[in-house]
Amino acid sequence: MFMFGFVAYFQQRTLSVAGYRMMPDLGLSQMQLGWLEEAFLIGYTAMQFPGGVIGQRLGARLMFVLIGMLGFIATVTTPIAPLLLAGTAMLSLLVAAQLLLGASQAPIFPVSAGVFATWFRPEQWPLVQGLQTMGLGLGAALTPPLISRLMVDVGWQHAVLWTSLPALALVGWWAWYGRDTPAEHPAVTATELAEIGASPAAPCDDRLSWLRIGALLRNRDVLALTVSYVCMNYVFYLIANWCFLYLVQERHFQVLDGGKLASAPNLGAAVGAGVGGWLASRLCSRIGIRGGLRTLPLVSLPAAALLLFLAVDAANPYVAVAALSLCFAAVELNEGSYWAAIMHVGRSDTMAACGILNTGGNLGGIIATPIVAYLSSRHAWTQAFLLGSGFAIVSAALWLGVDPLRQRGGAAAPS
Repeated sequence: MFMFGFVAYFQQRTLSVAGYRMMPDLGLSQMQLGWLEEAFLIGYTAMQFPGGVIGQRLGARLMFVLIGMLGFIATVTTPIAPLLLAGTAMLSLLVAAQLLLGASQAPIFPVSAGVFATWFRPEQWPLVQGLQTMGLGLGAALTPPLISRLMVDVGWQHAVLWTSLPALALVGWWAWYGRDTPAEHPAVTATELAEIGASPAAPCDDRLSWLRIGALLRNRDVLALTVSYVCMNYVFYLIANWCFLYLVQERHFQVLDGGKLASAPNLGAAVGAGVGGWLASRLCSRIGIRGGLRTLPLVSLPAAALLLFLAVDAANPYVAVAALSLCFAAVELNEGSYWAAIMHVGRSDTMAACGILNTGGNLGGIIATPIVAYLSSRHAWTQAFLLGSGFAIVSAALWLGVDPLRQRGGAAAPS
């Protein structure tokens, strides 16, 4: 699961770096580059909930093979498209490739949550969610320096093509090694089965009905977490997708320097995700599930808002990079809390519930992308970042209405 997160975000972030050379080479404007980013987000967002439902029905082993192969096809289409087409036809194929990439990657995290619910005890959920988020953060961190270096040496098309190949090895490894449940895996011992079996959590139920789907969509905690995740992910996508261009265009770093420095916020995010998952698990053990999952968002999201303001206000560009890195770390501290909370709410419908959560999370990206593309094309980066501060505050406030242990009927479960 760590490696699927790593590869997914490497594939996603490649465009945000390669786009710097794609624009002059292919005659694309910055707004058209924004359309490609938006196409990915539309496919990614639209398939979150359906992907979780399909994954819950098919099982994680088959689902990851299918979406891994589709993601590989979509990734290699981007460097090949300009060799086959030009003008509007080429742009249309690039948009279609990004839609497919987004749709193929959408089920990764909802289905991963179902794997975690089956293979780990509830008190470990924030930790393993944080570790997977660390994987995607490291993938995103590696992308700017590696792709920018390869772009200079061999061009952006070879850079994208060569770096797409490890995904094939991962899919093959998973097809051979992965299993839907611990009981199906030949390497799991009876002692390990007994340890996992002590968990009170229900396994993912593949008999998902429309009635249960409707109940999830109306659940107050699902809605509060989802809207909060929308707001938090404005900040996430602001930094993740636009940091490289911000450093090159606004802070005037050279391409290679910008590529190296753009990895710093992603490294901060990776560390923040891992540390946040560990902290949330410790807090849950000490003060209970409710307080343990709510504490970090209520503290770190307002801190992220302040750091975002400091980043754009800093006169020294290196101070701005440091503030952005700390801001991204503060945002990603909360991934384990969000995903563990929705797993508690969803219970046996974890994959579907996580699909709803991540649909909202990526609506944050759909909101952010045209806003940032429009403002940045007019050199109004400060306004784009200050909007992010406001979204972070609202995201924290919504956690005050979340009770991860509330039963679907409305009564609270014991802690």
